[in-house]
Amino acid sequence: MGRYCDGDAVAFHRLYTLVALRILAYLIGLTGERALAEDLLQQTFLKLHRSRGVYIRGANPRPWIYAIAHRTCLDELRKRKRRLFMLTDDGTLPREPRATITGVPEDAVARDHDAEPAISLAALEGLPVNQREALILTKVHGHSVAEAAVISGTTPGAIKLRAHRAYVTLRQRLTRGRASGGGA
Repeated sequence: MGRYCDGDAVAFHRLYTLVALRILAYLIGLTGERALAEDLLQQTFLKLHRSRGVYIRGANPRPWIYAIAHRTCLDELRKRKRRLFMLTDDGTLPREPRATITGVPEDAVARDHDAEPAISLAALEGLPVNQREALILTKVHGHSVAEAAVISGTTPGAIKLRAHRAYVTLRQRLTRGRASGGGA
């Protein structure tokens, strides 16, 4: 990272190679959309490039890059939440896809081989953003609680609490899904 800050283009390519896939996976986990996550990854690296002058030399750059990605993602999700609904050509609101009671799209229920991952993904997507983020950072990406706190801009205690609440919610949803015959 220090060499990149000094203007070494090769160092940037090496840095990108080392962290881009993990950042992309993190962003996909937060957004649930690969195309959006790819756009956010590019925005993250643009912001990294613009702010490389404030990088503290010798510090591990990964939490800093994750924090930039996290903030970029939150900004985009806030923008999307505020957007007005676009009307269709006939002046009506677009129809939402139909889903079962578990949140799984109806067409996914027909595909038996996809049923279990779809239910698990639906449960994860239904979590509040801060809980989903804590779970993804600590359990999926393997960051320590302290690293996850730096990335999220919160305290280690908050990360532990959010992750715990996510576990409880997921356990309840998945147990309910199996009890109602939704599991494999």
